[in-house]
Amino acid sequence: MLLLPERVVVLCGNAGSVVRLCDGSREVDEIVAELGERFPGAPVADEVPAFLTALRKEGWLQ
Repeated sequence: MLLLPERVVVLCGNAGSVVRLCDGSREVDEIVAELGERFPGAPVADEVPAFLTALRKEGWLQ
């Protein structure tokens, strides 16, 4: 769940796992690598960068 001014965003699926890793100390490649280890066979290399781009466009992530 993301708490934003005047709204709440409920994250579905493994979105929370991605957002938790966005702590300012990791690059996107590092997030993808870590999630790839946690979820072998999942298409994280394709989906995670696109997801993070969408979050940036919404202004939810800098």
